[in-house]
Amino acid sequence: MVEPSLHTNEYLRGIVMNLPESPGCYQYLDREGTIIYVGKAKNLKRRVYSYFSKEHTAGKTRVLVNKIADIRYVVVNTEEDALLLENNLIKKYKPRYNVLLKDDKTYPSICVSNEYFPRVFSTRRIVRDGSAYYGPYSHVPTMYSLLDLIKKLYPLRRCRLALTPENIRSGKFNVCLEYHINNCKAPCVARQTHEEYMQDIREVKEILKGNTHGLAKQMLEEMQHLAAEMRFEEAQAIKERYLLLESYRAKSEVVSSVLHNIDVFSIEIDENDAFINYLHIANGCVNQAFTFEYKRRLEESQEELLQLGIIEMRERYKSRSREIIVPFELDLELSDVTFSIPQRGEKKKLLDLSILNVKQYRADRMKQAEKLNPEQKSVRLMKEIQTALGMEKMPYQIECFDNSNISGSDAVAACVVFKKAKPSKQDYRKYNIKTVEGPDDYASMQEVVRRRYSRAIEEGTPLPDLIITDGGKGQMEVVRQVVEDELHLSIPIAGLAKDDRHRTRELLFGFPPLTIGLKQNTPLFHLLEQIQDEVHRFAITFHRDKRSKRQTASALDTIKGIGEKTKSALLKHFKSVKRIREASEEELASVIGQAKAKALIEGLKE
Repeated sequence: MVEPSLHTNEYLRGIVMNLPESPGCYQYLDREGTIIYVGKAKNLKRRVYSYFSKEHTAGKTRVLVNKIADIRYVVVNTEEDALLLENNLIKKYKPRYNVLLKDDKTYPSICVSNEYFPRVFSTRRIVRDGSAYYGPYSHVPTMYSLLDLIKKLYPLRRCRLALTPENIRSGKFNVCLEYHINNCKAPCVARQTHEEYMQDIREVKEILKGNTHGLAKQMLEEMQHLAAEMRFEEAQAIKERYLLLESYRAKSEVVSSVLHNIDVFSIEIDENDAFINYLHIANGCVNQAFTFEYKRRLEESQEELLQLGIIEMRERYKSRSREIIVPFELDLELSDVTFSIPQRGEKKKLLDLSILNVKQYRADRMKQAEKLNPEQKSVRLMKEIQTALGMEKMPYQIECFDNSNISGSDAVAACVVFKKAKPSKQDYRKYNIKTVEGPDDYASMQEVVRRRYSRAIEEGTPLPDLIITDGGKGQMEVVRQVVEDELHLSIPIAGLAKDDRHRTRELLFGFPPLTIGLKQNTPLFHLLEQIQDEVHRFAITFHRDKRSKRQTASALDTIKGIGEKTKSALLKHFKSVKRIREASEEELASVIGQAKAKALIEGLKE
C-alpha cells in the first residue's frame, strides 16, 4: 500500500493506517472539532485511505480534505447497519459537506394529535408530544385529497377545545354548527363515546399508512352482515363510505393486484440537486408516493445518492418491503431484500411511473425557481450549451450569421446577437455584400465575418463567446478561416443545419465538425431553434426591403422631372408602381399636376 500523500500530517496518517478493514461509519472533523462530513464504507480503511492517497478532480472534495483535522469512526457488523448509522448521524449533525435533504421546513405532514379525542389536520411543524405524523407530502394535492377523504368518511371533530373526560363531565361545552350539519357527532357533550371515536381514528391511521385494501374488505363484510340482519339504513351508511374508499383506491390502481409490498425508487440529478421518487405498492395500488430533493455537496454519484435515499425513505415510512425496484444496479445489500431492475411487464410499468413522477417534479421545481429568479433559466441554458460543446466558459454572448440573395442579386447578410440566452436587438447588424459578385454564399459569409470582427478588434468592443453559422460544415470552415487564420482569434464556432422542411435538424461543433445530440422539445433545442429562426427572419426582411427599394427606384427614379417628393406623393396615393402604371393621365395629374403626369407616362413607356 502506498503511503498517504505528504500533505497529510502524521496524526491523520496514523489514524488512517490503523483503521480496521470492516464495515462502519467515519466522521471528519475540522480544527474546531465540528463534524464536517459523515460517510459509510464496507471497508473503512480502504475508503478513508482513498481520500488522502490521490488528487481529487472535484474542487469541493479537495477543500474538504484540506479541512480535515481529526477522524472518528464506528465499526458495525454489516453494510446495512453502516447505512442506517450514516443516515442517523447526517440527520443529527447536518455536516457541511454531506448531502442535505431539503424537506425539513418545505413539505407538510398529516398529524393525528395525542389527545383524548384526537384531531386530524395538516401541519409543517413537528411537535414531539406523542402525536402521530404521516408524511411529509411533497405533492400537497395528494395530502389534501386524503384529508378530504377522511373528512367524508369520518365525522371527526375540528375544534381545538380541550376535550378531557373531566371537562366533558362538567358540561363546559355546547354543540356547534359542525354537529348540526352532520360533520361531527359532538363528543364534547358525550353524544359520541370515546370507544366509537377511537375506532374511527384507528381506521384513519390505516388509511394514512396506505392500508386501504384491508379496510375496504372490512367495510364490505360489515355492510353484508348488516344487510343480512335487515338493518338496511346502517348498511346503506356503510355502503356510502365503502364506495368513497373504493373510488379513492381506484384512482391509485396501476398494476395487477397480485403485486404487493414493493418499493420503487428512481432518481434525477443535475449539477447541484438530486430528486428521488419513492412509491410503495400494496395490493396493486400505489398507496404512498413521495419525491424528495437533496442538495449535492461533493458531486456525489447517482448510485451514492439513491442508496442514501432508499435508506432514508424506508426508515421514515417504516417500510418492510422485501422487494425494491430500482432503475440501475446498486452496490447495496439489505437483509431479506431483493433488488430488481425490470425490463418489461407490470413491474416495468411501476418503474416508468416512478421515473415519470421524478422527472415531472424536477421540471416543476425548475419552473418555480425560474419564476422567482428569471435569470436562472438563462444561466441554465448557457450552462447546457457549455456542457454540450465542452466549452471553457459559458457562452454569455452568442452571434449568428446568415446570407440572403436571389441568384446573387441584392446580396445581403445579417448578424443577430443573443446575450444571456435572450435576443439583444440593439446589437443586431445588417450588411450589404460589397466584394462578392454572383451567388457565392461562402465568400459572402467570409466578407461579413471579416468586416464585423476586424471592426470589433479596432474599436475594442466585446467579442462573442460563441459564433453560430446558419449552415453546415462548409459555412463553419469558411468562418474558421477568417476568425482563426486571418484574425488570429480563438472563438468557438458551431453550425446549425436544417432539414428539407427548413426546420432545425442538428448542431455541429468542432473541426472536423461532429454532430451534437439534441433532444427536440427541450428548452436548449428551442433556444437554438429561436436563434436560427431569428437570423433567417432578420436576413430575409433586410433582403426584401432592399429588393423592394431597388424595384421601386428602377421604375420611377430614372424618369426626368420626377423627384423624390413627387415619387413619395405618388406612392402614398397609389401604394405601388403597378397601380401608378395602370392609372390614367387625369388620375396622375390630380396628384402631381398635368405636366409631370405627361412626363411620367412617357417615361414609363420608355
